[in-house]
Amino acid sequence: MGKGQRATQVYRSTEFIEQRRDEDGLVLGGDPFKLAPSTSASLLESEANGKAAKASEASTKTIVVAKPTRAAETESGELESVPTFILVTTYLSYLMLIIFAHLRDFFGKLVYPEMYVQLREQNGFAPMVSDFESLWTRRLYGRIRDCFNRPITGVAGGHVNLLERVSFDFNRSFEFTGRVRNVLNLASYNYLGFAQSEGPCADKVEQAIRENGITQASTRAESGCTRLLVETEDMVARFVGSEAALIVSMGYATNALNIPALVSKGCLIISDELNHSSLVSGARLSGATIRVFRHNNMASLEKQLRNSIAQGQPRTHRPWKKILVVVEGLYSMEGEFCKLPEIVELRRKYGFYLFVDEAHSIGALGKRGRGVCDHFNVDPREVDVLMGTFTKSFGAAGGYIAGSRALINHLRLKSHSAVYAEAMSVPVLAQVSSSMRMIMGEDREHALEGQQRLDQLAVNSRYFARKLAEMGFMTMGDPGSPVIPLLLFSPAKIPAFSRECLKRNIAVVVVSYPATPIITGRVRFCISASHTREDLDYALEQISEIGDLLLLKFHKANVDKERIARIDADIDALNITV
Repeated sequence: MGKGQRATQVYRSTEFIEQRRDEDGLVLGGDPFKLAPSTSASLLESEANGKAAKASEASTKTIVVAKPTRAAETESGELESVPTFILVTTYLSYLMLIIFAHLRDFFGKLVYPEMYVQLREQNGFAPMVSDFESLWTRRLYGRIRDCFNRPITGVAGGHVNLLERVSFDFNRSFEFTGRVRNVLNLASYNYLGFAQSEGPCADKVEQAIRENGITQASTRAESGCTRLLVETEDMVARFVGSEAALIVSMGYATNALNIPALVSKGCLIISDELNHSSLVSGARLSGATIRVFRHNNMASLEKQLRNSIAQGQPRTHRPWKKILVVVEGLYSMEGEFCKLPEIVELRRKYGFYLFVDEAHSIGALGKRGRGVCDHFNVDPREVDVLMGTFTKSFGAAGGYIAGSRALINHLRLKSHSAVYAEAMSVPVLAQVSSSMRMIMGEDREHALEGQQRLDQLAVNSRYFARKLAEMGFMTMGDPGSPVIPLLLFSPAKIPAFSRECLKRNIAVVVVSYPATPIITGRVRFCISASHTREDLDYALEQISEIGDLLLLKFHKANVDKERIARIDADIDALNITV
């Protein structure tokens, strides 16, 4: 088939089968999946047939259409409401920092050459990094190192104990003072508050250790496959609404080591430009061709799909073996949800495989905590690969891959995470299973506690976001996101905000370039079900004072009523009281 003919065809590799499901998302009778073939090169159907199938499916299933976020509608539009003076001064601030950094390096090499030995050639060996490459780390990041990697002790719950430290050499090194400060924790991904050293989950962990020890000291493929591991995997599959699941002992490796087992050379990965580093690493390790679409922009995604299908593989123009679209359920740096309903519609039209990373959304979104599929009322079977981690909502570690039984069996034999990595330890498995049972309401002694945590998180996140908007701060993200970014812009305000919060016994995470675009430095507030209304009110009061001090209330004269209205509409839809 020629290149021009392929442009008029519809690429299909998967087929959705309608099934009845119970209230827990389990299939009622019959085989819930029709497996997609390993290669989809031969599955090209006419555009007319594709449209007919799409119309037939639309008549049998109703899907909730994602409302575009304000930031997603026009990313530049969000910045248009910022005074030009703020944007200009932000650029000028970075320009001045970089100029002075180069000047300090120039004169430093003349006056203190011994301090730059690692940047010069030594004994015929080239330096590991050049002075220009390390400029950002040495001259910019180094000045604000005290705002990052702060050591803690104890449990990172609603409050956390911070080990106080000081520096006498401009943040090159730190010394502990021996004092411990109890601070309000708005920095941890402890969404449902399961990070606890006591309580029902901790008791189950202790019991599991007494019965099974600590670890099997082996990979799953050898002697690490225990009954507790198999039972937990079955529970994860039931929780997310899939046929089977595979548990991995490390969250980062869940993406980095499993994506190469799904796609290879001759395949195409289309990735959101703001996807997590683990997804990027997995895509690069796979050997597949990688193309990127604009963040949450469905027009950009469809354009990439159409061009990729029409052109085929580079040079040969053969059809792709597989096309895998990779997105995140909740983008933690932006607080935005992926547009899953619209992506599913594109999947029906073009037939690609869909990989959704629910590291931050599983347990935190949806009325039942089932993640982004639950939030948008999308059938989980519409997603070929569901990935998530246990490090956030479940207060544990590791991650999972969920999908069809054939997919999981394939990963158990081919994925390095299953063949070479150690099996998840007993305490972590016990924490995962006990917290998940509580969320699902299967723990008879604490049947209502899981739902109470879900409801509390929903209330807390919307309350906090609404109050920040009322104060005039410029925030990002969708209503209901437990991660609420607040824009700071100026590089001087980024460390200043963090230090002012610490003075008021509040722990926050500030983020700047290169983790974000250079003009959108921000602070991320991570809301938890373990936060009380008094905790949130205290934080809001102190943040308001800091906002006045640092001139951060860009919407003070013109409060963002549209954002407040969206939050209120979301609150009304959930029928909750904030």
